[in-house]
Amino acid sequence: MRKLTALILALMVLAASAAALADTEITVSGEGNILVSADTAVVNIGVNIRDRNALKAQQRANEVIAAVRKTLTENGIAAEDINTGYVELFTIYDYDYSSGSDAVSMYTANSMLAIQLKDMTQVGKVIDLAFGAGANSLNGVSFSASDTDAARKEALKAAVEQARVKAEVLAEAAGLKITGIEAINEGGTYSFDSGLNNFRAKGMADEAAMAETVVQAAKIQVNSTVNITFKAE
Repeated sequence: MRKLTALILALMVLAASAAALADTEITVSGEGNILVSADTAVVNIGVNIRDRNALKAQQRANEVIAAVRKTLTENGIAAEDINTGYVELFTIYDYDYSSGSDAVSMYTANSMLAIQLKDMTQVGKVIDLAFGAGANSLNGVSFSASDTDAARKEALKAAVEQARVKAEVLAEAAGLKITGIEAINEGGTYSFDSGLNNFRAKGMADEAAMAETVVQAAKIQVNSTVNITFKAE
């Protein structure tokens, strides 16, 4: 009877060990990145005017913005693609030591335009035209791609493949073998500026000549992440 009991216990231990081994899981993450060409750019450009008179500062900013709009439309930029980015007027204070309080120094008027372009070759030209018309502030150029569906699929595939490679390496190191997949969760898919988009002023023939602004081919990065739990034994 004791031998039978011991045998049963041994079999139970072996069965539990085998079940535990069969239930081994390896959870890893994967990431995929695909670059696509941007087809839309938004140039944020405008003017910053300072004056001791608030009204004069705002009036001068309005005049420059009107001149920039006029110049751009005369050079083929559609009026509906030129939008107000923001308009603001704020006070600059100086500390008055004689009175021990802040005193108004001057006023700053900021007025920005957001100019949408579908032709990437026009970005540099728009910047130069705006500055030629009186703009003195550039808040950068943002890029985007209107169709990233194909890139998203490729990024997801790349993320899954990276996760599988990770799992296989871990399994081999542990003396196991991947036998299947328990679960897959998408971490998310995002599109953003790849950081490869730059613009710069290109050499001037002389001080009176306008610099040519050169914009590199814009790239948008499509990023996907996944979390996968693999079965292993």
